[in-house]
Amino acid sequence: MTALVAPGHPVNSWAYSEDIPGSRCGPEDGPGWPRPYVVLQEEEIWRELRFLAKPQSTQFDAAKGWRADCVNFQPSPTTKTQDRYVVKQLEINGKQWLLSGVFDGHLGDVTVDHVSKHLPIIVGEFLQHAFDNDRSRLNDPAFISDCFSRSILAFDEAIAGDVLDLFGGLEGLSKYTDRQIRDIINHPKNYVKARLNMYGSTALVALVDDTHENLWVANLGDCQAILVSPKGTDDWDIQVLTDAHNGDNEDEVERVRREHANEPECVIDRRVLGALHPFRSLGDTPFKQPPEFTRRILYNLLPGFHDTSPWEEFLVRNRTPPYISAQPEITHVSLNEIDSHSTVSNAESASSSSSPSLPRFLILSSDGFTDLCSNEGQQRIISDWARSVVSMQSATNESESCIDRTNINNILPMSPVTSSFSQSPLSSSPTSSPSTPGYESRNMALRLLRRALGGDDQASVSRVLTLDMDVAWIDDTSIVVQTL
Repeated sequence: MTALVAPGHPVNSWAYSEDIPGSRCGPEDGPGWPRPYVVLQEEEIWRELRFLAKPQSTQFDAAKGWRADCVNFQPSPTTKTQDRYVVKQLEINGKQWLLSGVFDGHLGDVTVDHVSKHLPIIVGEFLQHAFDNDRSRLNDPAFISDCFSRSILAFDEAIAGDVLDLFGGLEGLSKYTDRQIRDIINHPKNYVKARLNMYGSTALVALVDDTHENLWVANLGDCQAILVSPKGTDDWDIQVLTDAHNGDNEDEVERVRREHANEPECVIDRRVLGALHPFRSLGDTPFKQPPEFTRRILYNLLPGFHDTSPWEEFLVRNRTPPYISAQPEITHVSLNEIDSHSTVSNAESASSSSSPSLPRFLILSSDGFTDLCSNEGQQRIISDWARSVVSMQSATNESESCIDRTNINNILPMSPVTSSFSQSPLSSSPTSSPSTPGYESRNMALRLLRRALGGDDQASVSRVLTLDMDVAWIDDTSIVVQTL
């Protein structure tokens, strides 16, 4: 058994591959199906979810209910998640803007760590610089969209550019021997820069202005942004704001084929150069620079490669880079227009109910969440989750019928700070009895994750949390839920 199953929790059920949500786990992942798992009790489920997903909350404005709840989840104890998220305030022109993002790394976590830490800084610097130089356009959403896009492009260009500058550009590499290149790029001050080029990351970044009147979403890759707005008293408008930039998107496949019209192998089996599934990303320099960059620089990077044949399989197809794009798709949403629509919807429903307005949510998620929702359907899962979140008020504030329910803190107050577990709670003695009230999470993102894993079906959720398997059985899943 895995470390998740403690001696006091005997295996009491068996799972088949088709019982596991998402597409990561299949019958070929064996032998050994069915596999054992433990059916957990409610408190154990919530404690294990907290331990594995490490929920975090950031309060922007308690009085207005502006906050963000986040999780990063991978139940396999032997697998390190390559998802990252960020939630922070940017001071732009003396005002507080909100930035949140989800990033899905691939091939390794070096680049995704760099992106999650430094991209928000670059976005903020670009916005401030733009405001300093053209204050007349501070209220122009198109101006902000363009600045947002340019900041991401510049960030990506610097990943390869900072290394090429060491040699006077790509054309300068011919002046250096492999030994000289090896000495330069493996110097401590250059090594980190060079390593960033070996890996990649998708990026989904949301920006909200200081007045909360405008939302911008920049997307590169296959993470997803969803705007969830109340319609009447018990219905929700669920609007997907982004397209997936991967091989499942026919428009993306055709775009790359059009840009490389005389190269039939630019896309093979819906992968770029037959290798990479995302068609837009940050990093992934071997798909953006000529093969010389990879062969002269990355091949000389320590610890070196015992076998370069997997790289050569796609490098021989690299004739007219770039093949992977760093151009984000920018979506702008006027939040005032949504407020007006919501007011009309609530007014129309007033004859049947006196329920006041409800919060509005922005969900940012990696493709792991989309995968978890594939069987039951994302619309149903999100609608059920939203109804569950707002219904918490009736259980906690039944006597306060006049509270402002547009403020999420009046419905689902933030959880108090708790100490983190040093080990899985299932492998240690319980700290409270199953009857202890309050163990159900108040974190919006963790509640959404639980709904996607099976909701109230304890057996379904337990299968994901305690499956006895040596490799990851679901994709990494990061979720940010932000109130607007």
